[in-house]
Amino acid sequence: MKYIVVSGGVVSGLGKGITISSIGRLLLSSGLTVTSIKIDPYLNVDAGTMSPFEHGEVFTLHDGGEADLDLGNYERFLGVRLGKDNNITTGKVYRKVIARERRGDYLGKTVQVVPHITNEIQEWIERVAHEPVQEEGESKVADVCLIELGGTVGDIESMVFLEALRQFQFRVGDENFMLMFVSLVPVLGSVGEQKTKPTQHGVKELRSLGLSPKVIFCRCSTPVEPSTCAKISSFCHVPADHCISVHDVDNIYHVPLLLMEQNLHNMIATALKIDLPINPPNIADWRKFAVSIDQFTVTCKIALIGKYSTFQDSYLSVIKALKHASVAVERDLDLMWVEASDLIVPDENDPTQPPLEEGETWEHRKAKHKEAWDMLKSADGVIVPGGFGVRGVEGKIAAAEYCRKEKKPYLGVCLGFQVMVMEYARNVLGMSGANSTEFDENCENPVVVFMPEIDKDNLGGTMRLGARDTLITPHANGELSTSFHLYGKKEVVSERHRHRYEVNPEKIDEISKAGLSFVGKDETSTRMEIAELPRSVHPFYVGCQYHPEFQSRPLKASPPFHGLLMAAAGQLNEFLEK
Repeated sequence: MKYIVVSGGVVSGLGKGITISSIGRLLLSSGLTVTSIKIDPYLNVDAGTMSPFEHGEVFTLHDGGEADLDLGNYERFLGVRLGKDNNITTGKVYRKVIARERRGDYLGKTVQVVPHITNEIQEWIERVAHEPVQEEGESKVADVCLIELGGTVGDIESMVFLEALRQFQFRVGDENFMLMFVSLVPVLGSVGEQKTKPTQHGVKELRSLGLSPKVIFCRCSTPVEPSTCAKISSFCHVPADHCISVHDVDNIYHVPLLLMEQNLHNMIATALKIDLPINPPNIADWRKFAVSIDQFTVTCKIALIGKYSTFQDSYLSVIKALKHASVAVERDLDLMWVEASDLIVPDENDPTQPPLEEGETWEHRKAKHKEAWDMLKSADGVIVPGGFGVRGVEGKIAAAEYCRKEKKPYLGVCLGFQVMVMEYARNVLGMSGANSTEFDENCENPVVVFMPEIDKDNLGGTMRLGARDTLITPHANGELSTSFHLYGKKEVVSERHRHRYEVNPEKIDEISKAGLSFVGKDETSTRMEIAELPRSVHPFYVGCQYHPEFQSRPLKASPPFHGLLMAAAGQLNEFLEK
């Protein structure tokens, strides 16, 4: 097994995840099989209980693992299926070591950070690296394991992992271990001078810990100049051509091409003594995809009705899935962010409305309300993604009602699926107070309820998580199911879930008879997975309880997202006729 480790210095958020994903794509295009591990030095066991505002989205894996959003980048770029053990956290490692100590596995020894914690980290890496990964329907052991160390060099919480990696390089041998470093090269002054001091200090810190990078990725707003690379080379003990310029590009899908142009694949092959099956890498399809994104002249406007809109990483996989679908329909995506709360009519006499923020007035809130509705009305299509908590829900319900009545293409995901059911129950069936027990436990008509098997007290890892089969009905209410066709006429599909609430089984028949068809159900036919209005009633009004965005890929758009973009671009009729 060959190991490539990527760490970062100076500041966080430089794009280590995109860099390591691009390395993997390059190796994949060279004929190798690749797996990946993300090390997060926080004490949380996983990302499941973290706030979207603080940490971005929680990427849900096939086996139900709740992980850092970088694992989503790995899966999208590499086309592989990863598991919960591909995300190592301090919490996981310490929990495992303490469990062993409680069982007496250490035979009375004093349990210490070195060697017990560092050994556990090394054994975890080796074990996961050798687990077969699923790639295009096949499972096989990878040739190369990519490891991203989160945070920055010098962080106290990262020290134990750096020490484990220092030991690991001797454990596996120099020809099987390659360290790479991502560093900021800021551009200062009116003449645009590229500064190397942050990189020098970062590498110095690494070397003081017994780790020396063989490749340095220079993150810069402009292409890194040869003189800058020469200076970094002389102070950081790497050849000048091993200072890779990772400058700003039109979109992230150009990064693998950038790395190939600078010969990174051959640097890796030489350092790790690998014979690349394909050289130069066969990256033509990827290049076509990356270039095409920048060339579309016709725009498709999609309104995203969110409640975490101020921190867009909260919807990272949704954004990527929309982008993949827009490329599939050959349209430039114009994504409009609509804060769900702004869709609610401002009323200073309504005690249920949130209080004014500092510096805000009711006139200001009314202006935001008008702007939000203007964006919604101007959109070619609307998506309502998932979320937790009552804030903004009434705004999402208002968006679902508007799209249903005005026949605007609509896709609801998770909570977005639940609000379209709640809206239909209120405004079509006349169920007064129809709601979810998440928001009102004592509501008159609970159309969405807490799943009986879910733990109410422990929040971490207790939702309905991971891949589940959905059985799709080819026909509903005498018409062909749109979802059935979007999934290529498959009657069983597997998608990933992350939710605690479901459509109330006692209300299903009543809602179905009123016209909202539940065309997708679980294998017991008791859990509703897909709802849609017939095409004779609405051009595209679809919701799914699962999260299809987690399995969208750059070269293979997610079917529900593809359907939304086709409907918004006026292509769905032609697709269904074919």
